[in-house]
Order: sequence, then structure tokens, then C-alpha cells
Amino acid sequence: MPYTRGGAVDRADVGALVQSAVDGDAAAWKALVEGLSPLVWSVVRAHRLSDADAHEVYQTVWFRFAQHLGRIREPEKAGSWLASTARHECLKVLKSLRRLTPTDDPQVLDRISEDRTPEQSFLDLEEAAADRERIRHLWQEFEELGERCRLLLRVLMASPPPSYQEVSSALGIAVGSIGPLRQRCLRRLRARLEARGAA
Repeated sequence: MPYTRGGAVDRADVGALVQSAVDGDAAAWKALVEGLSPLVWSVVRAHRLSDADAHEVYQTVWFRFAQHLGRIREPEKAGSWLASTARHECLKVLKSLRRLTPTDDPQVLDRISEDRTPEQSFLDLEEAAADRERIRHLWQEFEELGERCRLLLRVLMASPPPSYQEVSSALGIAVGSIGPLRQRCLRRLRARLEARGAA
């Protein structure tokens, strides 16, 4: 596709893509959706909505984007617009629920192929169990971090990584505070894991 590089939209081209989409270029619209969807999903997932609510918010965000496409004042900041809209829609849903709905992300083992020996299968299961235990410890300690740290780290885990401006729009954190806050959160998480002997 002419507008994407390795499946991700080049953020330097976002303004031009928005203008092309306004002019009816379907490929430009597709590039925007494919390239910026990970950012939208990272914001939605950071708010830990149920699967149904998350998909609803995701669709609503893109619907609003399509509605406002020709009226966005700074097209090159479409990512920030999407992140901010996703945040507002998530907060709207959470307010209507009046509670936070946690979602689990269980690890599913791949089915072991029939050509493996019982010993290999057993060792694979043992290794997978150890990995699951490490991941479980990591998420347990992650959940013990403050809400601000959890939200920030979830959004920063998006692929491709969002810009600090997009993170700022998504979470309402000043751009200059994002880097230092991220370092403090990761240090806290590492210290918790080391104290547990799981680092």
C-alpha cells in the first residue's frame, strides 16, 4: 500500500492522509484506520472495559472521526484527536457503569503436535507453566501499581508506540511529565518484582 510502511502509517504523513481521505481517497482512509487503530485500542484497553464495551467504544471513535474528518483543525494531529476521543468515550462508558469492569487476558497453550514425544510434551508444558507463573507475578505486581502508572504503561505498550502528544491527549498528562513518570513507574514495578524474587 502506498501510504503505509510495514503496515504502520508514517505519522509524518498523517495530515496529508487526512486531507486525502476528506477528498474521498479510500486508500488514505484505510491507511489511517490500519495505522492508528493500535493507538485507539491501547487507550481503550488501558481503561479495562469489557470486550463488548471496548468494541463499542472503538467503533464509536472511528465513527466520530469520520463525522469530523473535514473539520479537524490540525489534521497532522489526528492521532491525538483519536486518543483524546477514545479517552472521553471510555470515561463516558465507565461513568454509565459506575464501576470498573476488569478483564482477564488468559494465556492459552498452543495444542502440542502429535509428532512430539511424551517427554518433549512434558518439558514444553513445564516450561509453559513456568512462563505463565512469571507472567502472573508480573501482572499481579502491575495491578498493585497506582492507577496512573497502570494507565500510562498500558497506553505506552501499544504497537506502534504512540507519540508523547498522543499519550498526553489520551491520559491528560503533560507531555514533559510522561518520560519521568514512565521511569518512576517502571522502577517501582522492577523493585516489586525483585522483592518477590520474580525479576
